[in-house]
Amino acid sequence: MDLKQLKYFRQIAESGSISAASQVLGVAQPALSLHVRNMEEHLGTKLLIRQARGVALTEAGSLLLHRAKIVLDEIARIEDDVRNLGASPKGDVRLGLPGTIGDILSVPLVLAVKDRFSDVRLTISDAMSGFVLNWLREGLIDLAVLYMRVEDKTFESELLLSEELVLLAPKNMDVPARIAPARLMDLPLILPSTAHGLRTLLDGWARQYDLTLTTEVEIDSYSNTKTLVERGMGCSILPFHAVNGSAREGMLRLARFEKQDLRRNVYLVQRRNGHSSHASEAVATLAHHIVGDLVTSGIWAGAISGTYGEAGLLWQSDETRAPHLFND
Repeated sequence: MDLKQLKYFRQIAESGSISAASQVLGVAQPALSLHVRNMEEHLGTKLLIRQARGVALTEAGSLLLHRAKIVLDEIARIEDDVRNLGASPKGDVRLGLPGTIGDILSVPLVLAVKDRFSDVRLTISDAMSGFVLNWLREGLIDLAVLYMRVEDKTFESELLLSEELVLLAPKNMDVPARIAPARLMDLPLILPSTAHGLRTLLDGWARQYDLTLTTEVEIDSYSNTKTLVERGMGCSILPFHAVNGSAREGMLRLARFEKQDLRRNVYLVQRRNGHSSHASEAVATLAHHIVGDLVTSGIWAGAISGTYGEAGLLWQSDETRAPHLFND
């Protein structure tokens, strides 16, 4: 196979018919049909099923389309990088991140990219960290912001920040500003399911205190978790930045854990040097600056920048900014 065949096959698959692809590509239908037959003979399997109104992909065709997109997109990025070497960043950059990070990072990052790099087209997609990591491994995105360090040597993980997790309780529940982990055994808990990365972190932290967390409700949505707590259904544990707004409005109460040792790290993950485009490197650098600004300004509440690296993270309490959120 060659790149021309992959390009033609991709267009046929995306158009849904050889005739429609012929019009887009400016290539005669018989020539496209011949390309497909040659590919099928070379691979020893059917790629397309001819139907009355176009074509449908076989399982092998779907796999080829997926891999062809990765190859063709990478070739396009290489061409952009070579053409624009030494010039301003230009091209497409695809970023994946969890929705909770997207809520705070997406808008300022999009605005900054638009202001600084007008020729960069940034696409942001969000999902749970596990899905985002799969997108990165499959080449569907260029950068990822994750709640996990990726051990695969193909990628490098840079610490962006460490954020504090706090207990949230209904506004009429009597909880101290500082709470011992053992008190969780006496509280009705609303936590993510065991498949969720946050739950894995919480269970591991609880085991350090010889505790096993039990739940009244398991739900993987932060917004719905907050709503249930606000309605008095129980308590939960979430990042400070995700709940401090509701606490300021008096919708719920917050408590810190005694040692303030329940934190979650956030990483920027990308392919190792030499495998990232000029544009994606520019967006990665800008993301570092934006996150630093969000932490310094207090917008990303309860967080400390990863500037010092994991070994040197020093906790800076947010009580100086919002003492009334934690009622002693």
